[in-house]
Amino acid sequence: MSKPFPASIDDTIDLLKSRDYVAGRDLGTVVFLALKMGRPLFLEGEAGVGKTEIAKVLAEGLGRKLIRLQCYEGLDVASAVYEWNYPQQMIEIRLAEATGSIDRERLGSDVFAERFLIKRPILQALESDEGAAPVLLIDELDRTDEAFEAFLLEVLSDFQVSIPELGTVKAKEPPIVIITSNRTREVHDALKRRCLYHWVGYPDAKREVSIIRAKRPKASAQLAKEVVGFVQALRKGDLYKAPGVAETLDWVSALHELDCVTLDPQTVNDTLGVLLKYQDDISRMEGSEAKRILDQVREEIRLMGTV
Repeated sequence: MSKPFPASIDDTIDLLKSRDYVAGRDLGTVVFLALKMGRPLFLEGEAGVGKTEIAKVLAEGLGRKLIRLQCYEGLDVASAVYEWNYPQQMIEIRLAEATGSIDRERLGSDVFAERFLIKRPILQALESDEGAAPVLLIDELDRTDEAFEAFLLEVLSDFQVSIPELGTVKAKEPPIVIITSNRTREVHDALKRRCLYHWVGYPDAKREVSIIRAKRPKASAQLAKEVVGFVQALRKGDLYKAPGVAETLDWVSALHELDCVTLDPQTVNDTLGVLLKYQDDISRMEGSEAKRILDQVREEIRLMGTV
């Protein structure tokens, strides 16, 4: 059952927190405004910082259906919006020919009836009859090309799509639209202007510890501090791909499975493949460098404990 939108920024932050999403006030503000103003929300940032999770959390927290369009190179209208069921249309034509009663004009309208229409995520979101508008997640838009971006302008401006054979389909209630980008390329300004924008960056140490406590409550407090300190130090280094929050959580889960309550150099070396995804980064960090960072993290934690 759908729930009303949060009445304030604080309520929005609480809504996210109720689904274990630890958000800062800046993110809470832009989510609140997107819901209040009925505007799409464009979230940009590195992979693994929690952009996609925001859409999932909103769908759960508001009791709405989540419809996800995963973008990729070559994505077109047939895969994203609709296509005609050509095999079924051909069967309809063959049946008409077999009976000998072919009215070309009537047959043309029959084979392009809505029952032959295959609805893809965007059309599903516009035609939703669940009682409340769904959350439409357009994930990793930067993987598509500019032609698909141009098509989205009509959808994001008027929440409608044009189907030549049937006419214009317009949403009775606009869906909650969340668009994400990992910034592998720049998305056109024309699309961004139709959205509210927010950069989702890496969390600071305090918030990342809070995320671990919310998402991985079985992990020891000491382990959470050491993991966050180590990951934060890696992000300041010269890596091809710094670990995101998703990798932090994966690492905590892996360490918990190994019954670790604190980090040690050997365990760090053995599990770097959970945290880092490129061999050059792993080679740069393993051995003495991992031990140096771990010693530094432990010293910082010790000093904070004595303050």
